[in-house]
Amino acid sequence: MKKKLIDTVSDKLVNAFLKNKIISPIPSKFTKKLSNAEKLRKLCESKIKEPIIGFKAAGTGIPLIRKLREKEPFYASVYKRNFLKSGKRVKINKFTLGIELEVCYKVKKSFFRSKGSITMKNISKYISHIAPCIEVVGYRQKKKGISSFGDLCSDFGANIKFLIGTSRKYRKNNVKNLKTNIRNKKINQSVNGNTNTVYINPLNSLRFVLNKLKKDRIKLDKNFYVFTGSTLGVVPILGKGLYQGRVDKLGLVKAIIS
Repeated sequence: MKKKLIDTVSDKLVNAFLKNKIISPIPSKFTKKLSNAEKLRKLCESKIKEPIIGFKAAGTGIPLIRKLREKEPFYASVYKRNFLKSGKRVKINKFTLGIELEVCYKVKKSFFRSKGSITMKNISKYISHIAPCIEVVGYRQKKKGISSFGDLCSDFGANIKFLIGTSRKYRKNNVKNLKTNIRNKKINQSVNGNTNTVYINPLNSLRFVLNKLKKDRIKLDKNFYVFTGSTLGVVPILGKGLYQGRVDKLGLVKAIIS
């Protein structure tokens, strides 16, 4: 029996993910609508039998949501193979979109036994730690730029690598209005941001992801991370070397781009 197009496309994307390859762009029918992109992403993820360490929120900038006429962000799984400690090296290519600075949370596995919706009132009891994080974003396809959320979502959320700084025990940290900065001192590149650009704030972004996991009946048997979205958009990588991100009151995280 002939394979459906979505199966053929997902096989190609999964192979590119596992073997770190770049493929030709997938058909636009899978990227124009976020609903179609999510179906493809979920199918791809179902074919990868590797440990998931968490999930990322994407498309969390409200101006971008409005510009692309979407209603809300989306999420994607994050695999252990793409999770690094601060200061590690990340190799990029010409289809890398850029670098992001985020707030990430470590969530207790007891979340998966919770009943009802996650709200801003009850969310804190499921969080164990908080940390700054760098995400390197890009495609596994020969294409550049972003024309829709589907472009990112269909390609595993366009996540390449995550690097996490020192985790702190969560004590109901206020992350609604923290200044952020990412810089490459060698090439004199510096970009400022604020946590209030992340879907109102990072805690609200976390709430969004957790409720989506409930809706999709996703379950893990361990604690996991949620990366809440960029505090300063996708910053172009203008040169190689050390990029250092700072989130006020949370600390530093570093990535060596090569």
